[in-house]
Amino acid sequence: MTTTRQWHLAAHPRGRPIADGDLLLETVEIGDPAPGEMLLKTRWLGFDPAQKGWMENVADYVAPMAIGEVMRGSGVTEVIASNHGKFPVGRLLAGSTGWSEHLLHDGDGLNAVDPALPPTAMLSILGTTGMTAYCGLFKIGRPVVGDTVLVSGAAGATGSIVGQLARLAGCRVVGIAGGKEKCDWLVREAGFHAAIDYKAGSLRTQLKELAPRGVDVIFDNVGGTILNDMLGHIATGARVIICGGISRYETGAMPAGPQNYFNLVFRRATMTGFIVIDWALEFPSIRERLAEFVNDGRLVYREDVQHGFENAPATLQRLFSGDNRGKQILLVA
Repeated sequence: MTTTRQWHLAAHPRGRPIADGDLLLETVEIGDPAPGEMLLKTRWLGFDPAQKGWMENVADYVAPMAIGEVMRGSGVTEVIASNHGKFPVGRLLAGSTGWSEHLLHDGDGLNAVDPALPPTAMLSILGTTGMTAYCGLFKIGRPVVGDTVLVSGAAGATGSIVGQLARLAGCRVVGIAGGKEKCDWLVREAGFHAAIDYKAGSLRTQLKELAPRGVDVIFDNVGGTILNDMLGHIATGARVIICGGISRYETGAMPAGPQNYFNLVFRRATMTGFIVIDWALEFPSIRERLAEFVNDGRLVYREDVQHGFENAPATLQRLFSGDNRGKQILLVA
């Protein structure tokens, strides 16, 4: 009989930030692998802002989370025992695991870790983060050579990849981030052509200076007033991609509609939201392409690794305080 620790949902944090007590650490018995199952040990967990929405039960593209349920999330696990399971002992697997130090699984929906990159890449550049960046930009944004691409939340895990992919597509890339350190990293290491510190002066003024003819593609991870300012500076025929809205997660309420939305009419532009799993069948080929970009030095990615399973809730909070640098990951053991 296997005993393990798990984080369980104890409250729905609607209309407020995540608080102590919303998640409870408990020790439970999960049994032994049934025929066709494997016992997995979690090595790393990955974190995304969308997890706050899952806790709130406002994201209708996933099943509601019940009180007492294991906190949902992605992870990299190792097969430590198998009862004729899908993968052999010792294999590293990535996918939806939940916040559990050990779990029983039949292997469906899990992917073997790509040996071309470190295991944690399956949570960042080769995981949902990389897939979201690639599919949102190319399926919705459709950039062409010479376009100006503007990315909010650009120093985050998804935004930083979006900007680099746009640059590889021959576009001029401008990122929006908070603080000089993040902006410097975007230009010096991620290869953005320019970066705007929204905390330092008027965003609208800086946009006019850096994109005098307007912006062709917007990839928005933030929402709120930043999205409103970006919409006020779109070019004719612009494509606006709505990926996330981290500005709303602290309140839990849906943001008010942007005042500048009618500029979509004046500029004959489009604004489109998306859910990345719509292109799940293409993920294997996209992973191959992204791994190639990393291995030949054309694309860089950052991971912010915290430590200790007991620190999982605090690690999730880093996404909303702005403390993380790149993909937020937790080394479990």
